[in-house]
Amino acid sequence: MRTRIDNTLEELTFAKALLADGFEEALIGHTQGSNVVAVYEYDICINILMERDGMDVMEAIEYMDFNVLGSYVGEKTPIFVSLA
Repeated sequence: MRTRIDNTLEELTFAKALLADGFEEALIGHTQGSNVVAVYEYDICINILMERDGMDVMEAIEYMDFNVLGSYVGEKTPIFVSLA
């Protein structure tokens, strides 16, 4: 049985969207419209950095903001959202 993430990954592959390596667990979907991009949950990414890389919360936020959010690589760059 196909999961929601399977469908999302298929759509992202078809759209030639870029993925954020190492943040697969934070993938929550994709945008709609003419420019389909991957959407990740920011807070889950922070948790991944803390658990996987042993960072404290401030290190993870700094890394995320500088190295991930600050890395625009064209119109297919993923976006990161914070959920309320």
